Amino acid sequence: MNRLLPFVVLALVAAAPARADLHITRDHGGYIEEYKAKYKHIRDTRQRVIIDGICNSACTLVFGIVPLNKVCVTPKASLGFHQAYYDKAFTFGIKVTSIEGTSELMSYYPDTVKDWIRRNGGLTTEMKRIKNGVELWKIVDPCPDAW
Repeated sequence: MNRLLPFVVLALVAAAPARADLHITRDHGGYIEEYKAKYKHIRDTRQRVIIDGICNSACTLVFGIVPLNKVCVTPKASLGFHQAYYDKAFTFGIKVTSIEGTSELMSYYPDTVKDWIRRNGGLTTEMKRIKNGVELWKIVDPCPDAW
């Protein structure tokens, strides 16, 4: 039996799911429901999220779904917030804001994100950006070298 133990351990390790961190470099957002599902999967599989570039719009839902101790930012990180709007395919190409969608976005954000949004005039149709630095670090920690 002792001779089989290394093979049993190897088989268990090989069968375990590989952990893959989500590395965000250029994400301009999309449909809220798709991001909610994606981030719930990331949360449930205990993956880490490294924001290493643009994370705009629905991408920012990461802060309300994935535990903040599993999210970090690099010096290239940039976040963008705006009001939710309906798919332009259904509004003849016109940007029509969604009060319900915007309210849903805000309901997911932690207080640190909500505070930043309020201090910067609230969500509007225009993108409000926050780049790496002290303001961003009030929301999420910089990535440790080990990540």
